[in-house]
Amino acid sequence: MQTGLLRRVKYWYKMIPTSLTLGNSLCGFGAILYTLNAYAPEQGEEISELLAVSAWLIIGAMIFDMLDGWTARTLKAISPHGLQMDSLADMVTFGVAPAVVVAVMAHTNELAWLPYRWVWALCAVYLGCTALRLALYNVNVADEVTTVDFRGLPSPGAAAAVSSVVILYSHPGYEDSYILTAELLPFYAAVLGILMVSSIPYLHIGHWLGSKRKNKLKIFIVIIFFILFSWKSRIIAAFAINLYVLSGPIFLLVSRITGKVAADTAVPHDISSDMLVDIEE
Repeated sequence: MQTGLLRRVKYWYKMIPTSLTLGNSLCGFGAILYTLNAYAPEQGEEISELLAVSAWLIIGAMIFDMLDGWTARTLKAISPHGLQMDSLADMVTFGVAPAVVVAVMAHTNELAWLPYRWVWALCAVYLGCTALRLALYNVNVADEVTTVDFRGLPSPGAAAAVSSVVILYSHPGYEDSYILTAELLPFYAAVLGILMVSSIPYLHIGHWLGSKRKNKLKIFIVIIFFILFSWKSRIIAAFAINLYVLSGPIFLLVSRITGKVAADTAVPHDISSDMLVDIEE
């Protein structure tokens, strides 16, 4: 009887990572639904504020995305089932949801020079590249290719870049730049998509923070970041996230100029996609 109880306990605690992955996908689903409210806002609601809520839901999904990997590793609940769950959730939250936010943001504004069919095309580039990246990562994991850093921009990073811009320009005081942002953001989303499927190396922030190298420097950077974040949270968050997006091309360019080629240590990879969950074991 004790063995049967232990099996049931093992079954249920292994559902914790799966539940967190579902939380990720539900945040993405909620972001999509909330974005569609922009077509019929209630009295007194600003469209920019509705889109900001959607962007915050995408940011919140990243917490679930990180926690499901950590709990899967901690509970030793790693399997191909979790890989598929995680990638499907990431496709909804970091692929479909940001593309919908960008498209609706453009569609609900009177754009001066960008035809809406171009908005669709540019958002489609972002969405398609997200799908290609996640599918390629699944193949690499199936082939047991392991990595330390990322090759190409991770999909949560791309979604965070889009979300940070939407949140920043939804704040009072940025109304004059909002329409221009709505026109330029589809182009930025397409660039983010191309970066996702590129071979440009990107630093894995989690591994960097967890390593023992240059601890004093890392502590100093983290302290400065939180001091600045407490002062101007939206601006600092947007700056830090988009600086990370630029860091890959910048370091690649510097390495080409100096003749130091970046180490080939990464393939398409996402924040917690390597932490797989199996509720059937």
